[in-house]
Amino acid sequence: MAMPRRRKRPEDALQHAVLEHLRLRAPRTAYWFHVARSPIEAGILKGLGVRAGVPDLIIIYGGKTYGLELKADGNKPTKLQVEAQDAMRTAGAEVAVAIGLDAALRQLEQWQLLRGRHAS
Repeated sequence: MAMPRRRKRPEDALQHAVLEHLRLRAPRTAYWFHVARSPIEAGILKGLGVRAGVPDLIIIYGGKTYGLELKADGNKPTKLQVEAQDAMRTAGAEVAVAIGLDAALRQLEQWQLLRGRHAS
């Protein structure tokens, strides 16, 4: 039986690149993660606290929480993502949307979560 093909998501390569920069350039005490989930998983786990629209990366550093939504060129946040970002801001988090790698790295540098400067 053939395995179903995983749908290619344009943000995957972007997220891998951002994670590599975090591994190499983030402060040692920064902690980051991605909440891995599929739409099916989210439906099953909703009762356990899974929430729709959570940013791709959550970073905790220096007593602050940051949420970074990564988008490939031409994509924009969904209504649920915008609502989640607004709720996180209301709770005190810094949240941003970055379209493309350069924008993501600039945002992380602005938040002082990456050492050095990315040359674009």
